[in-house]
Amino acid sequence: MSNFGSRLKSLRESRGYSTKDVAEAIGVTQRTIQMYEKGSRKPDYDGLIKLADFLDVSIDYLAGRTKTPK
Repeated sequence: MSNFGSRLKSLRESRGYSTKDVAEAIGVTQRTIQMYEKGSRKPDYDGLIKLADFLDVSIDYLAGRTKTPK
């Protein structure tokens, strides 16, 4: 997940969401989303699925394994 934090932040910002919006949507704290974006924490499997679903991208894209969002 080397690109995870930067991809998450970029997706969040491009869709006009705040860290609070994302946190509420997936059931974590705003601080957790900030930590994901900074790379100091990574989501568990369920969290990764929730993020990908909420941002409407594939898990592989969010994790930096592909350049194609879907």
